[in-house]
Amino acid sequence: MISKEEEMRVRSLLDQSERAYSARDGATAMRLLLEARNIAPDHPMVLNLAGIRALNEGHAAEALELFRRAVAREEKTAALYVNLAAALRQLQRYDEELQALERALAIEPRNLLALLGKAASIERRGDRRAAATVYANALKTLHPGQQFPEALRPLLASAKKAVQANADALQLHLQEKLAGVRSASDDAQERFDHALDALLGRRHIYHPQPTQMHFPKLPALEFYPRELFPWLATLEAATADIRAEFERVFVEDQNRLEPYIAYPDGVPLDQWRDLNRSRRWSAFFLWRDGKAVEENLARCPRTAALLAKMPLHDVPRHAPTAFFSILDAHTQIPAHTGVTNTRVIAHLPLVLPGQCRFRVGSETREWRAGEAWVFDDTIEHEAWNESDSPRAILIFDLWNPFINEAERALIREAMPAIADYYGNTHEKGGI
Repeated sequence: MISKEEEMRVRSLLDQSERAYSARDGATAMRLLLEARNIAPDHPMVLNLAGIRALNEGHAAEALELFRRAVAREEKTAALYVNLAAALRQLQRYDEELQALERALAIEPRNLLALLGKAASIERRGDRRAAATVYANALKTLHPGQQFPEALRPLLASAKKAVQANADALQLHLQEKLAGVRSASDDAQERFDHALDALLGRRHIYHPQPTQMHFPKLPALEFYPRELFPWLATLEAATADIRAEFERVFVEDQNRLEPYIAYPDGVPLDQWRDLNRSRRWSAFFLWRDGKAVEENLARCPRTAALLAKMPLHDVPRHAPTAFFSILDAHTQIPAHTGVTNTRVIAHLPLVLPGQCRFRVGSETREWRAGEAWVFDDTIEHEAWNESDSPRAILIFDLWNPFINEAERALIREAMPAIADYYGNTHEKGGI
């Protein structure tokens, strides 16, 4: 046993040695390591660093002995077994290597290096399918935007390549097996194809993520089937009239166009930094948070009359909201989610200069003039106008068709009650 002061001194020397080694000052790195070894020759971290240096210099047998001494003194540190496996791999003792990696994973099941090493070991044995499964598990431990040392990047690239090759082979296998039972109807197999794409890692399955009320046991649909909204054809037939009203107010009522995103300073919504209080995404409101904007409705009587016939999401002080949405040229609305899945959102495209796309979850569509759709805005969605001119659509919210009348009555009472409870301190939680 060494004293607490000696323990602190040894760890400091090891840290300094590693920094010197990274700076390519080998002499200083060795001097500091030897000083640590003189204080605590059997310390597992001293033995580990000495083993790493020996391994880097091509002395695998010496490294193996050092790592074995380290794990004998510290049996619950996964990194020591990973290093032991590396020495065994250099000595081509592959069965022992795999055993060491299994010990590491028993301690730390999500250890990235152990998973990558195990997958590579299995791959060397020729079992590419089993290796791909372990590689996939390794990749699942990664976080978006995570940075890795340069030495690790080729291993990750190999893992991704192996997983992709396995997915391609599995797809061919399934195509052959399913050919005889494929339905003639594309609609009948859309969900199944989505499931397969998710299994193969080609598409993600998105779920509703409301920023406020999440109503359970509703279908998680990205775009809703048209047959649930029989009035869509009537709305689409009026596209020319609605567009004419929009074009008039767009020219004559510029002072009534507002930034759609208008959060106060200090609200933690980083994705809106570029669009907050900007008219690059602007709105001409017809209804706003449950209140009719009478002056604007009067300017658009045909649109107002059509909205009056729609099953709008009517919740006092919250809904409906209906507006002309104008997205400037070369502007993107970043990925986000809406406030509640008790509603769904309708889009009627009015002015499309081209190169205007919209993604909900795993499905990306091009807007087509006069073709409306309804989607769940609590599933992650984003929009692009990559053209040289503004894009305009009519947007309004509707009751989710799977919410019954009794539930609607409860929601109409609950949402204002929640707002009353918080009073003026209750910040808007989404858009």
